[in-house]
Amino acid sequence: MTTAKDIMHPGAQWIPAHETLDRAAQLMARLDVGALPIADAQERLCGILTDRDIVVGCVALGHDPAKVTAGEMAQGTPRWIAAESGVGDVLQEMQEHQIRRLPVIEGKKLVGMISEADLAQHLSDEQLAGWMEKVYARA
Repeated sequence: MTTAKDIMHPGAQWIPAHETLDRAAQLMARLDVGALPIADAQERLCGILTDRDIVVGCVALGHDPAKVTAGEMAQGTPRWIAAESGVGDVLQEMQEHQIRRLPVIEGKKLVGMISEADLAQHLSDEQLAGWMEKVYARA
């Protein structure tokens, strides 16, 4: 069985909840990613910050990204998947919650992220089309 760990992009990094959005954007640029999991003081997942969150939720509203923290942008219940979960579970989680990035957790530690690019590399065209239809559908 193919697992989440088999298809994830390894080496994902947390951004601490207390870190400012300008620093988060710098880390995203350095890592060449569009999203970072947000960790609380106990290194537990408390959200995911995207480049769009920074632009739309901070800059476009006239806020200073050097004064707004990643934790302030965290909204809702963060979704994640266990490293040993099957690809079917990954797809179901992403489809059910209409999300495009999913942190992979093993032993309470972040071990990777699954993104659209990872799915495109590991799914059949039919599986990918079905996933896209459900994730991008308007509720």
